[in-house]
Amino acid sequence: MKNSAAPLQILSLDIGGSHIKGTILNEKGELQKPYEKVVTPNPASPDNMVKSIKTLVKDFPKYDRISVGFPGYVKNGVVKTAPNLNTALWVDVDLAKRLGDELGQPAQVVNDADMQGLGVVKGKGLELVITLGTGFGTALLYNGNLLPHLEFSHQPFGKSKSYDKYIGECAIEKEGLKKWNRRMQKVFEVLKTVFNYDYLYIGGGNSDKLTFKLDKNMKIVSNADGIKGGSRLWVKDELLETTPA
Repeated sequence: MKNSAAPLQILSLDIGGSHIKGTILNEKGELQKPYEKVVTPNPASPDNMVKSIKTLVKDFPKYDRISVGFPGYVKNGVVKTAPNLNTALWVDVDLAKRLGDELGQPAQVVNDADMQGLGVVKGKGLELVITLGTGFGTALLYNGNLLPHLEFSHQPFGKSKSYDKYIGECAIEKEGLKKWNRRMQKVFEVLKTVFNYDYLYIGGGNSDKLTFKLDKNMKIVSNADGIKGGSRLWVKDELLETTPA
């Protein structure tokens, strides 16, 4: 366990379908340096991904914990699905252990929307976080605590095979922004009905392409905001470790 007197420095990484972003955070989630990014490798195999991450962080300041947001279903640091990176390459890869071994510090890996959620929510009531990027990510939190992750993006919608296909990057390229915005309005109505959330946060690279007025309990958040969630993965653990039995 790390000396509790020394403040944590946390390497926080966000793996996306187009870029890998990273920064260093303190325990409060405050950026200790501007976040930087590199292009996601193609093919996005575990070996290529680790190489790209090592290239990204080679000149970063010293850190003693690692937090990673990954675009897929992750269980105890082990990847189960990676629909926008090629699941066949990733299934059952223990990315937390792999990065911990390669970078020399303990690592935690969670779904990217879950990590973003930890970084942006107010911690009051039922809050839904979605990411609009290569695909469609979701995270649900109650009073600031993550609820079990659901790969809601794979649910069929309309005539499409999934939300990923209906409103993901491929839909923008195929249908154009005007039609994509109409689709997003339909999706928001469904989310409102299904989740009955108190607040909805919208992140991801395509969130700034929304052209219609949002409800008062909806807010667009930045990638920089979302990556701050990396600190909360560790701060809670450290507090648990140092709390007397």
